[in-house]
Amino acid sequence: MQPESLLRALFARAVEVADPMASLAAHLPPRPKGRVVVIGAGKASARMAEAVEAAWGPCEGLVITRYGYQRPCRGIEIVQAAHPVPDAAGVAATARMLELVASLTHQDFVLALISGGASALLCAPAPGMTLAEKQAVNAALLASGAPIGQMNLVRKHLSRVKGGQLAAACKAPMLALMISDVPGDDMALIGSGPTVGDASTAREAAAILTRWGIPVPVALQRSGVVPPGDPRLARVTNRIYAAPSQSLAAAKTLAEAEGIPTRILGDALEGEAREVARQMARLAREKGPLLLLSGGELTVTKRGDGIGGPNAEFALALAMESLPIHALACDTDGVDGAAEVAGAIVTPDTLTRARALGLDPQAFLDRNDAHSFFAALGDQVITGPTLTNVNDFRAILIPG
Repeated sequence: MQPESLLRALFARAVEVADPMASLAAHLPPRPKGRVVVIGAGKASARMAEAVEAAWGPCEGLVITRYGYQRPCRGIEIVQAAHPVPDAAGVAATARMLELVASLTHQDFVLALISGGASALLCAPAPGMTLAEKQAVNAALLASGAPIGQMNLVRKHLSRVKGGQLAAACKAPMLALMISDVPGDDMALIGSGPTVGDASTAREAAAILTRWGIPVPVALQRSGVVPPGDPRLARVTNRIYAAPSQSLAAAKTLAEAEGIPTRILGDALEGEAREVARQMARLAREKGPLLLLSGGELTVTKRGDGIGGPNAEFALALAMESLPIHALACDTDGVDGAAEVAGAIVTPDTLTRARALGLDPQAFLDRNDAHSFFAALGDQVITGPTLTNVNDFRAILIPG
C-alpha cells in the first residue's frame, strides 16, 4: 500500500472502531422495564442514540448534538446546537433536558450518552450569567492555548448542568455511557462531567482564568458543582466504553498486518501543537521502517487571524522540519479547530511543492493559517462528520 493510502486507511480504521453503531450495543444492559428516558450531548451523541434504538427499539428522550451531526431516530428527539461556542439553541435544549430529568422518579430509568463536544452543547449558564458572557469566556479559553482539562474545569463552575449537576437533578437511576475524548480518559472531564462529581473549586477556576489573562465572571461565586460522594450521585453508574487507546491499537494492528513495525507513543499527549511537532520530529529521525502513532489533544495559542486547528498546525510545523517522512494528523470527529476539515497529510515534498506555488510556510504558521496552506496543496483530509470523537490521531511513517 502506498504511504498516503496507508495513512488514510489507518485513520479510517481508528474512526471505524469508535463508531457507536459498531461498538455501543455490547455495552447496553437488557432494556429495563418501565419508563426509559435517553438523554445525551456531544458530537457522537446522535449516533449513540441511533445505536441505542437499533438495540432497544424506539425510546423516549432528548439528545443535543452539533449542527450537521443529526441522525434519524424513531423516538429520541435530536436537537442541533453550536460548537465549540454555545448558542441559544443549546441553552433552550439544555433547559428542557433539566426539566425532563427533574420530572422523573426512582421507578424510571435514564440512559445518558456523553461524548466530546458536550461541554459546549450542554449549556446552562450559572445563575446571574448571560449566554453572551458564557460565549465570551468560551471563545477566550479556546484562543488562549489552555489545556482542555483547564478549560473544562472552568466551564463546570460557570454552569448549572456540568460537574455532576445534571445527574444530581435526577431522582431516577442512571447509566451514563461515554466516548472519551480527553487525555487520560478522566470521566470528570468528558463533556465537563455532567454526570460525574468534581472536587475542584471555584477558586481553582478563577486562578485558571487569571493565568490565561481572562476576566473572572462574578457568576463564578455561584458555582453549584457537585462533589464526589454526594448522595445524589449514588444512583449513577458512569462507564467509558470507547477511548483513544482502542483506536490507536486498531490502527497498530492494521499497520503491522502490512508488515510495518509500529510504536504507540501514547494516547494522552498534550501541549502546544507546533512544539509537539518539533518533539516528534526528533523521534522521526530514527531509522525506519517505523510507524509512530499517538493521540491526545493538542492546543494552539492564537497569534494570527488564520483558521488553522491544532492538527493542521502540528502537520505544518512537522513539515517544516524537512524530514523524508509521510505523516497524517487529524481529529477523529472530522473537525480540526474551527475548520470543517479533519486535518492534513505531510509528504517528503510538502515544502518543495509549497515553494513552487509561492507559499511561505513560516508565514502561514505565524498567522495560524495551516488549513489554508494545506488546502492550496490539496493535502487536507476532509471526512465530513464522523459521528464519533476519540480525540486527535497522529501517524508518522519513517521510511526504511
